[in-house]
Amino acid sequence: MYVRVRRRRPDRLDGTPTRLPGAGLGLLGPAFVAAIAYVDPGNVATNISAGSSYGYLLVWVLVTATAMAGLVQYLSAKLGVVTGSSLPEVLRDRLSRGGRLAYWLQAEVVAMATDIAEVVGGAIALNLLFGLPLWLGGVITGIASMALLTVQNGRGQRAFERVVTTALLVIAAGFVAGLFVQPPSPSGIVGGLAPRFDGTETVLLAAGMFGATVMPHVVYLHSALARDRFGVSPEPGLVGRLLSATRLDVGLAMVVAGSVNIALLLVAAASLRGVDGTDTIAGAHAAVESGLGMAIGALFAVGLLVSGLASTSVGCYAGAVIMEGLLLRRIPLLLRRLVTLVPAVLILTTGAEPTWLLVLSQVVLSFGIPFAIIPLVAVTAKSSVMGRWANSRLTTVLAAGVAVVVVSLNVALLTLTILG
Repeated sequence: MYVRVRRRRPDRLDGTPTRLPGAGLGLLGPAFVAAIAYVDPGNVATNISAGSSYGYLLVWVLVTATAMAGLVQYLSAKLGVVTGSSLPEVLRDRLSRGGRLAYWLQAEVVAMATDIAEVVGGAIALNLLFGLPLWLGGVITGIASMALLTVQNGRGQRAFERVVTTALLVIAAGFVAGLFVQPPSPSGIVGGLAPRFDGTETVLLAAGMFGATVMPHVVYLHSALARDRFGVSPEPGLVGRLLSATRLDVGLAMVVAGSVNIALLLVAAASLRGVDGTDTIAGAHAAVESGLGMAIGALFAVGLLVSGLASTSVGCYAGAVIMEGLLLRRIPLLLRRLVTLVPAVLILTTGAEPTWLLVLSQVVLSFGIPFAIIPLVAVTAKSSVMGRWANSRLTTVLAAGVAVVVVSLNVALLTLTILG
């Protein structure tokens, strides 16, 4: 069941105008919602594996990946601020009916695959904390995420941003706690900032870390979050101020998300180097618990649980933005939550290795990356779309470079995964 949306540029998904907030911290928030995607269960598994297998070697990968993600997320938010439209809305006006349907289908599949993966991550966390069957953990994760979506649906975007930002801080606390029990080597960290590899396996692992840098669903979502926060037609004199606030918002959010990912790698490098079994999230948790104690293991599991809950809510929200922007149709958020929860629970009942399911979701996600990042770079470089706020030549070159790197790495990952 869906409702047809009139052709408009909405302030919010429910059509309620959003007041322009005051100065300072009141302008922050949208980027912290998008940043949840960078600390999802898939990233947890990758970073723990990198640190436990190769120590501090790949710290530079996470630093570089975070900077790349920051640029892409800023361009997405900038599009929403300047045009008062989300990326799906901008593309809708430039595609034929058949093109819109095809584009929506791939974007919807990516958003749903990501959403399912986060349910799996929450199920793993509940299994680690309470020994619940994975399918039951998936159901509970889905129900809890409905509560988060109810906040957005009933109390608006600002309240949703505050809840998700709080979740991001809880995730940070859960994953960073291990650093205080066994601090990493300062010289090891410094050495890890020098770009280098140690065999083909580290190249492949680095490709995976880079490839997960840009999540297509939050590229679509961030432009809508900025649009909804600041309205569809900000006064011309305010655009510069809003973009300055957006740069700060993105910078702070990516520092938090990047620090969490780096902390996970450092914890693994300092405490889990050479430990067997860290190629799965359950194995990584067992290693953390064994090496750092029950309390740190519990905090790790809590961080993973909150990561799954918040990430799946954001993924569901992104799916709604994509459908409304491209097709002018909207499925209620709670109904969408139910639709994506059913296949996730069914998959969990098959007995498949849950970490493998996360990897498979990354493969599906790889298909959608070019369709999000290439149009974003193209439209933000056009003065016909952005006016005087179009990207400078340097920004366009940097963004195009990021697009080439990320797309190439995902193609390589996809090829290697298919070939085994």
